[in-house]
Amino acid sequence: MEIRVKCECGEEECSEWTILELQGVVETQSSFQGSVQNLEIGRLCHSGSSQETYTFTVGYHELTGSKVTLNKPLLVLKKLQKCTDGSSEKETELEVVGIIRSKILFKTRPKPLFSGTS
Repeated sequence: MEIRVKCECGEEECSEWTILELQGVVETQSSFQGSVQNLEIGRLCHSGSSQETYTFTVGYHELTGSKVTLNKPLLVLKKLQKCTDGSSEKETELEVVGIIRSKILFKTRPKPLFSGTS
């Protein structure tokens, strides 16, 4: 079986994606009932002093992380199925959506953003 990979954007124009690597589990409230598509889980900011240091705020917790370059870039692909000429057989093709060259690694415990009540 042959699977073609196509990229019409050119090598320098592919969308740049980044992986967020968290230690632990991000749990949703029961009211979401398993639907996490387009769910905002936090706010990602980079500090003004360095482009390589990031903070990720989730609820009342703040994580600090750093940008790490991946040894080998990863492709983000979209699977396309096309019918071949005159037959019911489908041909599979992969389209390049983006490229991942880095990740933001959060490897420390989260810092609480609130203190006890007075």
